[in-house]
Amino acid sequence: MVAGHLQEKNGIYYAVLSYKDPAGKRKQPWISTGVPVRKGNKKKAEQELQKLRREYVAPARAAGSGEISPDMPFADFMEAWLLIIKSSVAPTTYCSYSANVKKKIVPYFRAHSVTLAGLQARHLQSFYLYELQSISANSVIREHANLHKALKYAVKMDLIPFNPADRVERPRQEKHLGSYYSSAELEMLFEASRDHKLGLFIQMAAFYGLRRSELLGLRWDAFDFEKDTITIRHILTEVLVDGKLQLYEAYRAKTKSSLRSLPLVGQFKAQLLALRDQQERNREICGNSYNQKYLGYVFVDEMGNIFKPGYVSNSFCKLLREKGLRHIRLHDLRHSCASLLLKNGVPMKQIQEWLGHSDISTTSNIYAHLDYSSKVLSASTMEGALKLPELNLTKSWD
Repeated sequence: MVAGHLQEKNGIYYAVLSYKDPAGKRKQPWISTGVPVRKGNKKKAEQELQKLRREYVAPARAAGSGEISPDMPFADFMEAWLLIIKSSVAPTTYCSYSANVKKKIVPYFRAHSVTLAGLQARHLQSFYLYELQSISANSVIREHANLHKALKYAVKMDLIPFNPADRVERPRQEKHLGSYYSSAELEMLFEASRDHKLGLFIQMAAFYGLRRSELLGLRWDAFDFEKDTITIRHILTEVLVDGKLQLYEAYRAKTKSSLRSLPLVGQFKAQLLALRDQQERNREICGNSYNQKYLGYVFVDEMGNIFKPGYVSNSFCKLLREKGLRHIRLHDLRHSCASLLLKNGVPMKQIQEWLGHSDISTTSNIYAHLDYSSKVLSASTMEGALKLPELNLTKSWD
């Protein structure tokens, strides 16, 4: 049993435990007892302290040592798992995992002192219930995905006999019904953004339904001005690395289906060729001051600096406010594209290919509620198949 004593902090009794790690260094983790500092509560806090001293499992290995075992604290296992999978996943994926593990999962399970082998479904269920007090069900589902993947690895390594995440009830996913602009509203937006530096970006986002990362990742080699095609194959986004946002470029799209070619219509072809000429003139004028790092990218400013994701989204919202247009998110231009395609009778399968969804179920789940034309067809079919009698609505209820 580790040593420990009580301390008061922010009106709560904390158990300050004490032990030496494998390197011989003294460690003193602070764990909340959950007991408020009030008259008559000291005895209850002492009982919690003794319980924590008995149940606390001191880390047997450093999280970065690469050594994993069933008896290691589950929090240490999650940190070790992050290091293990770092080289096998995309930086964007790793940063997402890392944020969930380091900010949410590890602190919770560190305080509850459970080992990898001792982890049960009830521990995970309690964690989800705790998280649901402060975050959405969809966020908890993402945490569940991280836990399930890590525990699946533990099963694969013969560290545990089964995956306890398979036995929990995860929250029901909350469907987000994206807002969208009508064709009239889009025309107003295009007019409002005519002289804006992001005008072409906004028009292409709405016309092609491209993701922000796909537009920012557009390079001039994506365009074939002879065959009039655009090939979506490169993305640019931001990832959080050690607490700092960093740009991430990749010659890949979000999914395999996101790698797609689209027709380049005449109006965009003319604007893009004019923009390319303008960028070449800017390079000549600015000389060595022109940013050479992002040569070849379409959406850069006059000095060759890439437009960052946050700037693009904030500028779009600011434009809507200044022009008195209804607020939507930048990503809702993608929804607007899909809704217009559906309204004009384009089949769901073609919309899936246009937007670059991995499968048609994704498209259907997001946009089925907008598919009014198919409902009209169903109504007409039923009307033709069934002969409805005229009802005598003047009949008395008496």
